[in-house]
Order: sequence, then structure tokens, then C-alpha cells
Amino acid sequence: MKITLNKIYTFLFFTSLFFLPFNSWEGIKEFGEFKRESSAIFLLIGFLILVVEILCNNKILIPYKNYLFRLVLFFLIWCLIATILNFPSVFTAYFKQTSGATRFLRQYFALILSSVLFCFVYTYSIAKMTLEQVLFSIRKVFLISFFIVFLYGFLEILYSVFGFHPAYLILRFFDYFPFTEYDSDINGRISSVCWEPPALATYLITISGWMFSYVLTHKGILKYVPSMMILLLTYYSGSRTALVVILIQLIVFLFIVLNRKQKMKTLFYLSVISVLFFGFVFLSDGNKVIRNIEKKIESLDFKGNLKSNISNQSRFGIQYANLVVFSENPIIGVGFGQQGYHAINHYPAWAKKDNYEFKQIYLNKKNPTFAPGYNLYVRLLAETGIVGLGLFLSVFFIIYKQLKKGLENFTSNDKVLITVLIVSFVGFTLNWLQIDTFRVYGFWFCLAIMFLINKEKA
Repeated sequence: MKITLNKIYTFLFFTSLFFLPFNSWEGIKEFGEFKRESSAIFLLIGFLILVVEILCNNKILIPYKNYLFRLVLFFLIWCLIATILNFPSVFTAYFKQTSGATRFLRQYFALILSSVLFCFVYTYSIAKMTLEQVLFSIRKVFLISFFIVFLYGFLEILYSVFGFHPAYLILRFFDYFPFTEYDSDINGRISSVCWEPPALATYLITISGWMFSYVLTHKGILKYVPSMMILLLTYYSGSRTALVVILIQLIVFLFIVLNRKQKMKTLFYLSVISVLFFGFVFLSDGNKVIRNIEKKIESLDFKGNLKSNISNQSRFGIQYANLVVFSENPIIGVGFGQQGYHAINHYPAWAKKDNYEFKQIYLNKKNPTFAPGYNLYVRLLAETGIVGLGLFLSVFFIIYKQLKKGLENFTSNDKVLITVLIVSFVGFTLNWLQIDTFRVYGFWFCLAIMFLINKEKA
């Protein structure tokens, strides 16, 4: 079998998908916000190989006629324009030993890395595949990787939740696995091979649609296993976002694939399985499970947690400050990556009160860590104004419009992939309400699949 450059970077693409959740290691400091991201290593190597192929063939694949691609390009250009229009303040900004210009370059490079460089690897890797091949290839890699994630997470549950010490001894063997180092959460939450519970939540949101789709393509009771694995890890991750978002993703999935009679039948089977599952868990350690459920319910009390939970104080206080920044610069914002320099003047007193995160981290000039925006949409309002957010939301509008059309017109096999994409994009849309990074691999390779769909169905 002849080894070509195309096969090499395609292999690296699938390898990056396999290692997507494996980021609990110390990482490479020079990679900045990508330092823990093992997938980035394979994608960067893949991109370099892709560049060599492009230079050898003297031909580059750019879907410039694709309306969705052009909309994404306009958004990227606007992020640059908004910063140029704010050049005086960007040039003079300085905080945490970082100038505004340096901050912009770092943030914009991270955006370009995810949306352009990596997206090129995604697009080229699947360019010659059919939609059915894309579905089965990506899903298979995700499933194999997820089995390891689930095994690790299940051992964490046995040790952290149920106090089964032998599970800890097995967990330590995973330190020999690439990009993985065991670290327990002080709150008893699990993160599996991810570096923190929210990272596990983002991973589960990314693959949930792919795992749910086994219900559509396989027969027998085993087709439900990947979905049950997702739900189990979601519950024990301790992430409120994961609980809410994946539940909504599941509802969207069922709404798409089932007619009224099937919905009632599926609801019955899910009820039976849930009763049997929780019955087994209660028999194992009922009191501990009851306390765990109480904590989950209490964690959804956002109003109460705002007064008692420092993390929530910081989260909502920072978003409030960014909205104030937006109100002062509603059209073009303050420049990409610049909200951290302007929001510090607007943090509310109730957020800073008895909150060590502001004193020791966010307002500490000697600490290099900038305050996260916690909400991508609010961040875009502050940094790129209503124009930037409008362009970004337009991307989602076109995506959902095209996918809705795909459900109506595509064949049954291709509809499975369309369903996966809808569930995935719903997850990304909701998840960005509580994170402010564009470093969401799932969104960008799903976008690359959208480019392929538009090409095949043009």
C-alpha cells in the first residue's frame, strides 16, 4: 500500500480525534492556551504535511463559493477590523505584564489556529469521503476513545464516590498512558482523562450526538450502551452545564428521530432502564446516592449559589462587567482580546466581596492569568460589538437552516449524519453560554463536514 501525504495527514486527523479528551497532563508551556491539548500536536503536524502537499501540487482547496465559508471569513476579518478601529486604546493598554497588542496577537492567533489552520486539515481529510464514510469513520474513532474515557471515569466513580480503594490503584496505571496524569478533584467530581470536570463536560457534549446515533444504525440492546455511558459520566461529572446541555441534546435527538408512537415506546423503555439502573445503584449504597442527588439539585439553584459560591460570583460578575463594556462600545466593541483591560473597571462590588479569585488572580497585576469571559456571546459583544456577534450568530442561523433542509431532502443514511450535526451544534450553541474560548475542536470539524455537505449536494 502506497503511503501518500494525504493518508498521513488524514491519519493524524483521526488520531487527533482519538486523543481529543486526553489533556490531563502538564502540557507544553510554549503552546499557550493550547498547552494541554494533545490533539493540537497532531493537527499542527498534519497541517505542516498538508502545506507540503499543497506546494507540491500547486493547488489549494478553498470553498470560497460556499456561503457559510464566506460568512465565517467575514467574521474573522471583522475581529481584525474591530481591533484596528480601536488601535489607540489597544496600543496603550497594559495589564498583567501584557500589552494590548500582544494580547490581541495571542488571542487572534488562537482563533486562526482553530478556525483556519486546523479547519484546513479537517476539510482536506474528509474531502474525498462520502457522508456515510464520514459518519462511520469519525464515530468509530470516538467510540474506541470513549471506551477508555468511560473506563477511567468508572474507576473514578468507584473510588471517589463509593470509596472503593482498589480502583485508585488501577487508575495510577493510566499515568503511563499518553497525555494522562491522575489528579483527584477536591469536590469529589470526576474528570476522567480530561484535566478538569468542565473539560469532560465539553468532551461529552461534543461526542453525545455521535454516540446517540448508534440507536439509529444498530440493532439489539447494545445500541443503547454508548448513550447510557454518556449519561452516566455526565451525571457524575458534577457539571451543571453538562447535565442541562446533554439533556437538551437528548430531547432534540428524540424529537428528530421518533414519531409520536415511537416516542412513547422509547420513553417507556428509558423509564424501565432508568428504574433498573438506579435501583441497582441504590442497593449498592442508597444513602450516598440520595446525598449525591440532593447536591445535584442544590447545584441548579443559581440564585442561592450566587451568594454562597465564589465561582458563580466571579462568573456572573465578570459577565456583568463585560455587558457594561459593551454598553459603552455597542457597535464595534473594544477590540478582539481586549475585554480584560476594560472590564476591570466595572467588576461589581457584590462579585468582589469576600472573593479571593478577584484579589489573588483577576485583579492581581503580578498574576499573568486574565479573567475568563465565561460566555462567548457576551465576550463578542464587548470585544467586537453588535456587528461581531451578529456575524457569529448568522453562522449558526445558516447552519441550522441548511441542516433543516437536509433533514427534509437527504436519503435515510445521510439523515443520520445530519441528525448528529444538529445535536452537536445545539450542544456547542448552549455550551458557549458558559465558556468563552474558540478552542472547541468539535465545532470546527463539524463545520468542515458542513462544507462537504454543501459540496456534495450543490
